[in-house]
Amino acid sequence: MTRPRVVVVGSGFAGTFAARTLERALGPEDADLLLISATDHLCYSPLLPEVAAGRLDPRRIAVPLHAVLHRTRTMQAVVDGVDLEARTLTVRHGDAGSEHLAWDRLVLTVGSVTRTFPTPGVAEHALGLKTLAEAQYLHDHVLRQLELADAATDEDERRARMTFVVVGAGYAGTETAAQVQRMTVRQLDRFPRLPAAELRWVLVDSAERVLPELGPRLGRAALRVIRSRGMEVRLGTTIARMTGDRVTLTDGTVLPAHTVLWTVGVTPPPLVEQLGLPVTRGRVRVDEQLRLVEGVWVAGDAAAARDPFSSAGTDYPPTAQHAQRQGVVIGRNVAASLGRGRARRYRHRDLGLVADLGGTAAVARPVRIPLTGLPAKLVTKGYHLMALPAAANRLRVGSDWAVNLVSRPIAAQLGLVDRRAASLTAERLGVAEG
Repeated sequence: MTRPRVVVVGSGFAGTFAARTLERALGPEDADLLLISATDHLCYSPLLPEVAAGRLDPRRIAVPLHAVLHRTRTMQAVVDGVDLEARTLTVRHGDAGSEHLAWDRLVLTVGSVTRTFPTPGVAEHALGLKTLAEAQYLHDHVLRQLELADAATDEDERRARMTFVVVGAGYAGTETAAQVQRMTVRQLDRFPRLPAAELRWVLVDSAERVLPELGPRLGRAALRVIRSRGMEVRLGTTIARMTGDRVTLTDGTVLPAHTVLWTVGVTPPPLVEQLGLPVTRGRVRVDEQLRLVEGVWVAGDAAAARDPFSSAGTDYPPTAQHAQRQGVVIGRNVAASLGRGRARRYRHRDLGLVADLGGTAAVARPVRIPLTGLPAKLVTKGYHLMALPAAANRLRVGSDWAVNLVSRPIAAQLGLVDRRAASLTAERLGVAEG
């Protein structure tokens, strides 16, 4: 008799922790474990803003799958289709063609892609921040704009190059805007011809406050920090349309700008839509054990799981914290379906939320205690070091942070990422991870 095959799709927090839990819960004779991912690593996405700001090397937050998974076979490929009745996957190996792969148990942790609206120009001109490629490209792009501004002979062109627009005042938008703006301010002394007064950062959001997940008090604290640095914050408005050198807001304001960072939320990738099952805001509905149908589980950003602790009856938010813990629960539940252990419900209260604003500024809410300034900064750094799943990555991240205390990060355009590889369209072509 052949062993059952357990297939995990996606190597984000949910997928990686599901596979690692399966290795611990099942013996080699119980099942063959396979993880399929478009990349060979887990990206620790909460630190992507630091990559964009040049404070961390991209490899610092790329955790190799082979370093954390020892018995799971990994396959670098893209899943284009799932047949739930035939229990097969359509797997694409780059230019080598596709194959159909059978499974006995399936874990879908396909994550999310940047959510876009039918706003003219977004797909063609906006930059995202969901992947390492996008973070590195954003870093290079911002430095390139300063170089082009320095070389410009036309004043209007120079101002447009020095104007940066960030759409979305949630975690990704606020943290990235705060940290990358700080990087540009600190680089201006190397461009003596660029007037500091013309460096312009604009954060816009249709919501009425920044970082709404952290509550009004910490949102106001974050707003004070970024405004004190000169950032314009326009709430209750968003982008109506954009071109390569101009942004029009819904209030009629026209901003000459060559850079728009789009961070207005996430949505599951097209693979989830192909399942043809009930969804909530694009996420497939799962039960309290994170089960989709018999033999299939879904976790992370693609799963709509009801939060029993929510008074409003909402679903768990698509955060790295929940994805990691859902992956552990799914690993145990898959093992239980194979006769090892017992199935468990997913029930988890947030341990806390943190937002790094660069320098010594941060806001945090560990175990519902609001913190700002240096205490929040220490909590934020400590949380990320503990959450990184590999000791080697923790050591290198901590070392970079220590060096940054006494030396300015090296600001150089590596030019290693092609614009097409860092586009919002590229996100949707591969399997996202969560």
